[in-house]
Amino acid sequence: MGHRELWGWVGATALGCVLVLFAASRTWVRLLEAGGTGAPTGGELSPVLTPVALAGLAGIVAVLATKGAGRRVVGALIALCGAGAAAGTWTGLSGDTVTALLRERNVLRGAAGLPWEITPLWPAVAAAGAVLMIAGGIVAVVRGGKWAGMSARYDRTAGKARVQAKDDRALWDALDRGDDPTDPS
Repeated sequence: MGHRELWGWVGATALGCVLVLFAASRTWVRLLEAGGTGAPTGGELSPVLTPVALAGLAGIVAVLATKGAGRRVVGALIALCGAGAAAGTWTGLSGDTVTALLRERNVLRGAAGLPWEITPLWPAVAAAGAVLMIAGGIVAVVRGGKWAGMSARYDRTAGKARVQAKDDRALWDALDRGDDPTDPS
């Protein structure tokens, strides 16, 4: 059950990050009259979307590579990235943000009052991705301690490590004395 839960978490959280990334590259505003230059994308309206989604993807890898408290900290950071994506989506939809960007783009034409409307699909996709990121971060904080770590199968037990270290030390000591540690006699 643990591996299924972990890989389900990876899939859902990665899906959230990819949704935010994809939605940020799509057009969020439709201009109602021809005369303006290009409708802005979500990433142009809210430049925070792409970085927080990429940080969320990096966080997924970090969760896989860590255990214990480190995993919980990274999970909290993923949740914060999701909150940043949600806040970025909200501010990107602000009328002031859209108007300012359109005014900046059309400064030479003097078209400050271009009529526009929000295209609801891509902001909704970004919001859904942000929710998945937040949920993924919270799940990693709450349940992540029970998931197997990336290198758990390769960890040595403490007793074997001590015996190996003692044997290695004896070999180096023999070399220091000038003895051949491979000589059976």
